[in-house]
Amino acid sequence: MSDTRTLAQMGCVVPAFMTDAEAFAAVALAAVSCDGALGRDEAHALRRLLEFRYPYRESSEAAMGELFDQLLSLLRQEGVDGLISKAIPALSSLQQESALAVAAQLVHSDREVSKEEAAFLEDLACKLDLPSDRARIVIQAISALNRDSLLS
Repeated sequence: MSDTRTLAQMGCVVPAFMTDAEAFAAVALAAVSCDGALGRDEAHALRRLLEFRYPYRESSEAAMGELFDQLLSLLRQEGVDGLISKAIPALSSLQQESALAVAAQLVHSDREVSKEEAAFLEDLACKLDLPSDRARIVIQAISALNRDSLLS
């Protein structure tokens, strides 16, 4: 018999549908987790990018901890693709565009974009309800913003 238990078996309640706040945070978490490693720089960037946004700025440390515990459980159970698949339907097109920009910023937070991170952004862009050229422009703009063009 397997030692793996479902979230329901552990007493965790994972809603079938996410709120837009949960979904937005889920996309951000997926971005920092897509390469299989959650680095210190990425964790700090995740916190910084969310802490001044509504509704997270009005959430207590305990509420944010609870949100991320829930999302991390879902990530472990469903993987990055499963987390994204549950998150996208909860976001409007405008929210999806912002979530893509935040995800792109987060994959640049450790100053290196791995092949897995680049593939994640491409996959995310394809899944969103955005014109493909718009998604590409968002990713390119964030890439340009993070380029150290003065470095020789």
